Amino acid sequence: MKEKIVVTGMGAVTPVGIGVESYWENLIAGACGVSRISSFDASDLAVQIAAEVKGFHPEDYLPGKLIRETDAFTQYAFVAAKEALTDAGLVNIEDTDTSRFGIVMGTAMSGIDTIAATQEILTNAVHKNVGPRFVPRILGNIAAAQIAIEYGITGPSYTISTACASGGDAIGMGAMLLLSGEADVTLAVGADSTLCPLVIYSLANAQALSRENEDPQSACRPFDKTAKGFVMGEGGGALVLETESHAKRRGARIYAELAGWANNNDAWHVTRPPEDGVHSAACMNSAMKRAGLTAEEIGYVNAHGTGAVKSDLAEAEAMESVFGANRPYISGTKAATGHMMGGGGVTEAIACIKAIETGVLPPTRNLTEPVKELNFVTETMEGVQIQVAMSNAFGFGGQNSTIIFRRMK
Repeated sequence: MKEKIVVTGMGAVTPVGIGVESYWENLIAGACGVSRISSFDASDLAVQIAAEVKGFHPEDYLPGKLIRETDAFTQYAFVAAKEALTDAGLVNIEDTDTSRFGIVMGTAMSGIDTIAATQEILTNAVHKNVGPRFVPRILGNIAAAQIAIEYGITGPSYTISTACASGGDAIGMGAMLLLSGEADVTLAVGADSTLCPLVIYSLANAQALSRENEDPQSACRPFDKTAKGFVMGEGGGALVLETESHAKRRGARIYAELAGWANNNDAWHVTRPPEDGVHSAACMNSAMKRAGLTAEEIGYVNAHGTGAVKSDLAEAEAMESVFGANRPYISGTKAATGHMMGGGGVTEAIACIKAIETGVLPPTRNLTEPVKELNFVTETMEGVQIQVAMSNAFGFGGQNSTIIFRRMK
């Protein structure tokens, strides 16, 4: 029998709360992190709204040197990782074989904020000078490297960039490292911070973003017929994964089993899925097959659901195809957090784990005219016994990722 993979620690930095408990309590309370952009002057942009991480002061979490040498995505990853490791009882790892401790980082755009800001300064400056830490700040693998340096983690270290599926894929690869025997513990992290004019200009010109600047909290409407595009978000999440035997040997608390995962590609188009969502459906089916589950056993789905009309409809078609008459509860929580890209795949997985743990399901804000008659959660639900939960994360390039968690028996 294959060894079970279990979750023993969680961490989150999100637009609706810093820390897992704050994130979860605000999410199920129906809070919304979308507002007018405050981190820079967006008044000349067509899109002036985003879901920013609020109340995040790096100096509260990081030493000054690390703040100076890191982009925001690394800072979010670092803080989420610290919470997850603390939660798992692994901050002091003297009794752990660090060569058997791995890290997998997922990020879509890594240091794009620093790249854009540095180029603007360089273009406008009289004296052309770029700091010596520019390259380390922007590299995608530096988040994992900084975490490894801080905690002395010397095992396998990978960084995945599969667009908005990166966080989910980091979890899947973390599990594969455990099953392959390469590690006993892995830290799966996802993080992004892409809130800069450069990215907003591009996505706005692609007609991907909601332009409802006057009503930010209603701007993101996953699976709604009136949706006008997605809202950018930022943040990070982290999970500690272990083999069940390793977790039990050290007396760790186990939140849930990571029962299944899958990744595939649409091989269709760079920015949009096929209308029938056939490959998204195949990804969900593959994850269920790995977990030894049927569609009837899935109780809850935290959907990718961005508020982008075509991709939401394709995902709805895919879920209808997969689940048929079985109607699991479905939430699209990006209406609250915005599209956190690499961070979303992990924080939405955390929402699945919390749903199993608490019996509470977060709402899909702003959903009044569903594109399909699926079992969408539009108001917070309590007292729901969820045994199995699924999280979808899909991205540009046709990337599909599905993760499945199961209550531990």
